[in-house]
Amino acid sequence: MRIKMTTPRNILLIAPQGMLGRAWRLHLENVRGVRPRFGKRPDFDITDPASVRRHVTPDVDIVINCCAYTNVDAAEEHEDEATAVNGTGVGDLADACRDAGALLAHYSTDYVFNGEATAPYPVDAPIEPVNAYGRSKAVGERLIRESGCDHLILRTSWLYAAWGKNFVNTITKYAKERDSLKVVDDQRGRPTSCPHLAATSMKLIDADARGTFHVTDGGACTWYDFAKVIAGHANPSCQVNPCTSAEYPLPAKRPGYSVLDLSATEASVGQMPPWEENLKAVLTG
Repeated sequence: MRIKMTTPRNILLIAPQGMLGRAWRLHLENVRGVRPRFGKRPDFDITDPASVRRHVTPDVDIVINCCAYTNVDAAEEHEDEATAVNGTGVGDLADACRDAGALLAHYSTDYVFNGEATAPYPVDAPIEPVNAYGRSKAVGERLIRESGCDHLILRTSWLYAAWGKNFVNTITKYAKERDSLKVVDDQRGRPTSCPHLAATSMKLIDADARGTFHVTDGGACTWYDFAKVIAGHANPSCQVNPCTSAEYPLPAKRPGYSVLDLSATEASVGQMPPWEENLKAVLTG
């Protein structure tokens, strides 16, 4: 059953304590005046189907899943664990949403693509992840679609916020402590402010959007470009220098180009603000 979302609803927010979950909680409570239910540990465990079913009850209208295994490098050695959270657990959640008649809003990643493109990836581009994390998220996407539940899959990238562990806070810290930094300049994508992501996701839900959409900040940059602006705000005297990914090898391969096409999203809810604008809002509070 498909429900048009136009009035305050019963919302289950999974993982409200995480970086994106906190942004969602603040948006729902402070902007929308909605007090969601929470699915969080130890009461909620996405890898336990019984736990999922206890939380996704017939009176829930929307389930917002911010739960994810996000340690990209650790996933290389723990792919089964990553897939249990990002893949099969999401499939169980989708089945529960189908049976409850609830909309599932779930977050996926630019890492489901191979990074070899030269133009932004449309939502229907072939799935070809190059690391374990991307493979685990691709499983989740597939199982949601196969479940037949009412769903909104939101692919995003390079998340940041004023809180939590993320690139913006890390660069801010290092820029204040060091005279210079080296940051990779051969990976290009779109940063995404968590407050912007939550607000835009809600707009898509309100617009009765279904299927797969891409949501990020507008514009594109490399990690080096991103770091220069962050460091310039934190400590203008800190020198940021470009380097290659080969100079800082990591266990998981990263896509060289992972810019997501935003055209379908912008056609539904309007243009995405530039990443510089969203970053400034986060940095200045």
